[in-house]
Amino acid sequence: MVLILGALGAGKKAYARSLGYTDEQMSASIDSDAPVLLNLEEAVRTDPKETEAAFDRICKKELVLCREIGSGVIPLDPTERDWRERTGRLCARLAKEAAAVVRVIAGIPVAIKGELPCR
Repeated sequence: MVLILGALGAGKKAYARSLGYTDEQMSASIDSDAPVLLNLEEAVRTDPKETEAAFDRICKKELVLCREIGSGVIPLDPTERDWRERTGRLCARLAKEAAAVVRVIAGIPVAIKGELPCR
């Protein structure tokens, strides 16, 4: 599994396409058979317990894309703070298991663990 992180609009999905994945191979559902999981942070927001229980299924995806949400101003709302914390902790666990971790910055992929994947 390759974990791809980046800000909103940074080019994570375009990077997945550059690796040969099509939009049809991408899904925001953890339970989908699609090899690419989009918007992991939203799955954490929607159903945190299910997301945690699905860790092994998430690890079986070829690519996991997650928006970086832990930077910047800390939200006053405790629910938002908890969501950011849970997402960060899940990404840390996924990064440990991942063959590679890529951060996309302004459309440029940067390997922060392993090597940039090619397909």
